[in-house]
Amino acid sequence: MKSHSNENLSKVYIQDFVLEGFGGGLVTQVLLFTLFLALYMVTLLGNILMIIIITLDARLHSPMYFFLKNLSFVDLCYSSVIAPNALANFFSSSKVITFAGCATQFFFLSLMATTECFLLGVMAYDRFMAICSPLSYPSTMCQSACIRLVLGAYCGGCFNSVVQTSFTFHLPFCSSNRINHFFCDVPPLLQIACGNTAINELLLFGICGLIIVGVTFVILISYGYITVTILRMRSGTGRHKIFSTCGSHMTVVTLFFGTLFVMYAQPGAIESMEQGKVVSVFYTLVIPMLNPLIYSLRNKDVKEAVRRLGQKHLAIRRMCSW
Repeated sequence: MKSHSNENLSKVYIQDFVLEGFGGGLVTQVLLFTLFLALYMVTLLGNILMIIIITLDARLHSPMYFFLKNLSFVDLCYSSVIAPNALANFFSSSKVITFAGCATQFFFLSLMATTECFLLGVMAYDRFMAICSPLSYPSTMCQSACIRLVLGAYCGGCFNSVVQTSFTFHLPFCSSNRINHFFCDVPPLLQIACGNTAINELLLFGICGLIIVGVTFVILISYGYITVTILRMRSGTGRHKIFSTCGSHMTVVTLFFGTLFVMYAQPGAIESMEQGKVVSVFYTLVIPMLNPLIYSLRNKDVKEAVRRLGQKHLAIRRMCSW
């Protein structure tokens, strides 16, 4: 570990960073810009529509859809932390981001990613209570309990974000200011830090690994009980509906936790930045885009709500035309 004077450290903390992003010529940059823009637009449209549909349709005012609405909001914020700046940098000559801007971007990225982890765990617990304990479900998952669970998810996300951000951005960055990524993230920042990063790596793998393993354990236990309960059911229609709902959730969980584990919960994550960029595109843009599609296409209630809203819209237009 190199020694640094207080004067040098103060200079380090006011420098700007350069987000190198993806390599390639103009054609590659145009193709990547088009891809990012398309993914972001579909993400915005899908998640905003999901929030509107759940808010306007009274039949979807249940705990499951309350959590789903919050998941859509998190996905919306999640992508918006990354995509606008990444899109601007494709055709920027400098690709500069200030130290404060980098820290702010990382703080909200970590906040939203961790909150989504906890929300997916909460959603699994909600399905467990609804299917395995239907008689006590209304009292257990009342409105105040749902609000507390969502607030708990945000508080957990905030705690992890504060810890990761404070430890990462207290490191001295004196060897280089060029971040080999398209947004500010821990692994590429640790690569350019010239101080001892052992504690940061321990925190990254320890806290993120604990969160991922802990929430995954909750989800697996919940779905283990759900599977046993479903197999005991005699109604084929009931089985199909539950499998459809739970299948959507498990698809989202597998995609999200799988990519997070590759990126943050294994020691080799810091060494392979090129692979990390591809994985990062997947969990910051592709998964937030897919979530509303997965839940809407495989969910009969959401599809019926869309149909009812469409019919109301047509009825209003006809009344206005008269």
